[in-house]
Amino acid sequence: MVHVLSSRILLRPTDPERSRAFYGEQLGLAVYREFGTGPERGTVYFLGGGFLEVSGRSETPPEPATRLWLQVGDAAAAQAELRAKGVEIVRPPVKEPWGLVEMWIADPDGTPIVLVEIPADHPMRYRPGI
Repeated sequence: MVHVLSSRILLRPTDPERSRAFYGEQLGLAVYREFGTGPERGTVYFLGGGFLEVSGRSETPPEPATRLWLQVGDAAAAQAELRAKGVEIVRPPVKEPWGLVEMWIADPDGTPIVLVEIPADHPMRYRPGI
């Protein structure tokens, strides 16, 4: 088995400044580190147990198969906070048939982002003996 020390998602946005404003200011992700200079400089954000690196520049948006799944404690509170910051809510929080509460947004390049709340009674939270 490979012993993974860290994980990172790498995005090459079409407009790095716009993407940094979205992830840093609108989503409020904390900066782990920054590197380089100029408009294509890199910014690495904390994502709970991983990282999101926004660096470089792409002439085209990411492939439609690229998606981010971010867990939040309260999807309704996240919706109110993001709406107040001008983030378009693609789909408001909905309790899915599998029991998770999902809300959909997108970054400036259209990358789908699913904000997921795991209810306290959901099997993903069930940890016998703890």
